[in-house]
Amino acid sequence: MYKVFLNHKPLILTTSIVKNTDITPLIHSKFSDSSIIIKALKSKKTKCVYYYNSDSEKLMKHLQNHFPIIEAAGGMVKNNKDQFLLIYRNGKWDLPKGHLTKKEMIVDGAIREVIEETGALDLVSRSILPTTYHIYKKNGQYMLKKTYWFLMDTFYKGNLKPQIQENIEKAVWKNKDEIKNAMKNMYSNIMLLFNFYFDEKFTADGTKDL
Repeated sequence: MYKVFLNHKPLILTTSIVKNTDITPLIHSKFSDSSIIIKALKSKKTKCVYYYNSDSEKLMKHLQNHFPIIEAAGGMVKNNKDQFLLIYRNGKWDLPKGHLTKKEMIVDGAIREVIEETGALDLVSRSILPTTYHIYKKNGQYMLKKTYWFLMDTFYKGNLKPQIQENIEKAVWKNKDEIKNAMKNMYSNIMLLFNFYFDEKFTADGTKDL
């Protein structure tokens, strides 16, 4: 099942019917719109919201019909000391990522964004990580950001240069224990990616589902 986050609350896409409760409401994708979804996600009563259709293709199609989709790409970068590259932006720990340009290959866009946001060089993409989704508001309209992720290696030992223009305050290397501690102040979809990697659930070919 995919999880689409609005802040820290997940909209869980499912092809199986689950029990509809005040805490975990079930919304049928065929009979929904953006206002119904946002209202349920913003409710203080709900812990998560289930978004259902028995057909997985229709399920995603309906969601994308409700929210204009923006595509982005980024990287989980690992160095030869088993440290990972994190950025600190808008009061949260995050991974470097950004919007794709027209006709840009996804992996090329991911590498470009990591370089621009952190200054790290000599990046090599090793495998595909799960794609993440989150809903955010831009110019008064809710959008769906679809972010493609790649696991990258580097032997870069130079200085990191956080991209101040993008409100990035820090670009730092952190080991596994430090990342676990940073999860106290990390976006939920980034936490999922790290937990996914640390649990060794991915194969050499990567996976599309979280």
